[in-house]
Amino acid sequence: MTETQRRIGFLVCLVTIVLAVLDMQIVSAATVPIVRDLDPDHGIDKIPWLVSAFALASAAVLPLYGKFCDVLGAKRVFLGAVGTFLLGSALCGAAQSIGQLVAARAVQGVGAGGLMSVTMVVIAQLRGPGEKDAKGAGMGGIVSGGGMALGPWIGGLLADHASWRWIFYVNLPLGLAVLVLGGLVLKLPRHTERRRIDFLGAALAAAFSTTLLLVTEWGGKQYAWSSPQIVSLALASLAALGLFLWRQVTAAEPILPLSMFRVPELRWGFAIQGLMGAAMVGAMYYVMVYLQVARGIESSSAGLYLIPMAIGMTAVGIGSAKLAERGWPERTFTVAGSAIAAVAFLLLSTLGADTSLWLLRAYLLLVGMGFGTLIGQLIQLVQEAAPRHQLGVATTAIRFFQTLGTALGAALFGTLTTRLYDGPGPLASLSGAARTTGLESYVSALDTVFLCGAAVMTLCLILGLLLPRPRPARNTPEPTRERVTAA
Repeated sequence: MTETQRRIGFLVCLVTIVLAVLDMQIVSAATVPIVRDLDPDHGIDKIPWLVSAFALASAAVLPLYGKFCDVLGAKRVFLGAVGTFLLGSALCGAAQSIGQLVAARAVQGVGAGGLMSVTMVVIAQLRGPGEKDAKGAGMGGIVSGGGMALGPWIGGLLADHASWRWIFYVNLPLGLAVLVLGGLVLKLPRHTERRRIDFLGAALAAAFSTTLLLVTEWGGKQYAWSSPQIVSLALASLAALGLFLWRQVTAAEPILPLSMFRVPELRWGFAIQGLMGAAMVGAMYYVMVYLQVARGIESSSAGLYLIPMAIGMTAVGIGSAKLAERGWPERTFTVAGSAIAAVAFLLLSTLGADTSLWLLRAYLLLVGMGFGTLIGQLIQLVQEAAPRHQLGVATTAIRFFQTLGTALGAALFGTLTTRLYDGPGPLASLSGAARTTGLESYVSALDTVFLCGAAVMTLCLILGLLLPRPRPARNTPEPTRERVTAA
C-alpha cells in the first residue's frame, strides 16, 4: 500500500470505530420517543432489550471474528462486519414495532461485534510487522472512549431535532463510504490455505458470555439474585465455561488458544482490560446517576458533564501515541494511566450532595486522562506481543474480556449501591427531611462505588508492574504453513 492509501485506511478505521461505539450508547437517550412512537402502552417494559440484544449479540460473536481474521484475512471479515452492521441499522430505522426493533438490534450487534475488534486488527496490519507506530491503536482507543462519553448526548440531539430513526439511518451513508473505500484501498494479508474453525468452541464461548451477561443484566432487577432464574443462568454459565475450557485444550484449532496465556503481556493485558471495563462503568454510569439523582439534572444535560472526560481521553491519548512513537514503552503508559485513574476515582469518592459541579468536571477530566493513557497503548501492547498468526484472536480477545469486565462491574456496583443504601424508603417517594436523609445515604453508597473503582484501578497498577520490561518487538512474521497474498 502507498502512504496515501494507508492514511485513507486509517481514516476508514476511525470512522468505523465511531459507528460501533456510538451505537452502543446512543439509544439510551432516545428511549422515550421510541416508546411513544412504537408502543406507548407496553413498550417501556421492552426497552432494556434494545441495549441487551445489541450487547449479547456483539459479545457472542467476538471470539469467532478473531479466528475468521486469522483464517480468512482481516479485509474480508471487516467488510462483512460492516455490511451486517449496515443491514441491522437499516432494519432498525424501518422497524414498526418494539419487537422488530429488538430483533434488528441483534442483527446490528452481530455486525458491531466485528466493527471494533476487527478494525483494530486492520489497523495493526496497516502498521505492518515490526513497525513502531502507535497512531492507529492510540487513536482507535481514544475515538472509542470519546464516543462512549458523547454517544448519549448525540442521541439526544438527533431524537429531539430530527427523529429517533435517524439514530440508525445516519449510519448508512457513513457505512457505505467505509465499504467502498475499504474495498478499494485496503490491501491486507490474505491466507489461502484451508484451516479448520472451531465452531463448537465458538458456540460454547457464546453460550458462556450470553448467560453471564443475562445474569448481570437481570440479577437484582427483574429477578432476585437468589431466584431460580438467576441461579439457573449462573450454573449454565459455569457449565458453558467449563466445557469451553475443555474444548480449547482438546480442539485441533482452538478458537481462543490457551497457550496465549503463557505470554505475560497477553495474560496481564487481558486482565487489565477486563478490570478497566469494570471501572469505566463506575466512571460513566454512576456519575450520570449522581448528576440525575443527587443534583436533579436531566439526562440530556447530564451527558454534557462527560465532555471533560472525553477531552482528557483525547488529549492525553494523542500525546501518549506521539511518545510511544518515540520509543516510550507501553508498560510505562499502563502503569501511569492506572495510577492517574486510581487517584481520579479516589477524588470522585469524596463527592457530596453539594459538591461544586466544576470540581466534578475536573475529576472527570482526570479520569479521562487516566483512561486515555491506557486504552490505545494496552491494545498496542497485546498486538505486539501476539504471534503474528494469532493477531486476530488476540485483538478480539482483549475486547471480549473488556465486555465481560463491563458486565461484571455493572452487576457488582449495582448490587453494592442497593445494599449500602439505608434511607427511609425509595428516593422518588421521599420529601422534606426524609429525602435529605435518603439522599445523603444514596450519595454515600455512590462514593463507595467510586472507592471500589479506585481499588480496581490500583489492581490494574499492580498488574501493570508485573508486565515484562521493554524488549524488542516480537510481532514479526513467523514461518507458517500458510501462503499469504495481498487482498
